[in-house]
Amino acid sequence: MASSREKEALARVLAHEGGYSNNPKDPGGATMKGVTQRVYDGYRKSKGLSTRSVKGIQTAELNEIYDRQYWDAVKGDALPAGVDYVLFDGAVNSGPGRSIMWLQQALRPAYTGPIDGELGVGTLAAVKADKNNDALIDRICNARMAFLRRLGTFPTFGRGWTARVAEVRSIGQAWATGQVPQEANFVDGGQAKAFVEDVTPAPSTAPADAAIGAGIGSGGIAGTLQDLQNQLSPMSYGSEFIMKVVLALAVISAVLLLGGAGYRWYVNRKAKHIAAALGGEVPA
Repeated sequence: MASSREKEALARVLAHEGGYSNNPKDPGGATMKGVTQRVYDGYRKSKGLSTRSVKGIQTAELNEIYDRQYWDAVKGDALPAGVDYVLFDGAVNSGPGRSIMWLQQALRPAYTGPIDGELGVGTLAAVKADKNNDALIDRICNARMAFLRRLGTFPTFGRGWTARVAEVRSIGQAWATGQVPQEANFVDGGQAKAFVEDVTPAPSTAPADAAIGAGIGSGGIAGTLQDLQNQLSPMSYGSEFIMKVVLALAVISAVLLLGGAGYRWYVNRKAKHIAAALGGEVPA
């Protein structure tokens, strides 16, 4: 391991990860000290070794995986104090690319490149230009929480993730401001992997389209109701009952139109927030 801060950062990550877990609701599956069975299998195969249960991972293997696949992947040694740890922890929990995307989101508007999860020259230049790493860490953690809240697994693991990110924020900001950071604490659920594949999609606009006349047949529900109004209106003058029917149809049409428009606004707004959590701008 290249720096003393990497060792300190790893100690805190391991505290958050705990020991062995295999929660059927955790998309990471069987995991030992933050290393999933899939990652361990890949590591063993790269060494020409046979695969085995991640429960048997050796300390040297654990350190090498964390060093090469997480710390080096986010260029920890090139990042400022505190920012390095925050990205490192995020990489272990959600993958290096996703953690780098949170950094890129947080660097706007200084960073003008794509939110692509690649920590290249442009991203590093923007990090160097940012003189307030304390505030930068706040924005990274905000982007991370926005992402976590969009996951279908949040109701199960949200409490643990929220506690973990709160400690990551505090520890990172302590390093960024030259203070002694607190120790990390294990909170059950915080070790569950948080992957983009578990993002809950935005609801369909089809119900709204149908309600405002764009989704069913040639004229839609609203169009059909309007046709009925037009046909019945001439008869309403001679019948109080038909007049009431015409008025009822008018009210139903108005409700459908307004409700459909409101629901479409809600769906579009939710879709924008999901897009932001996945790599666009951070919602205000």
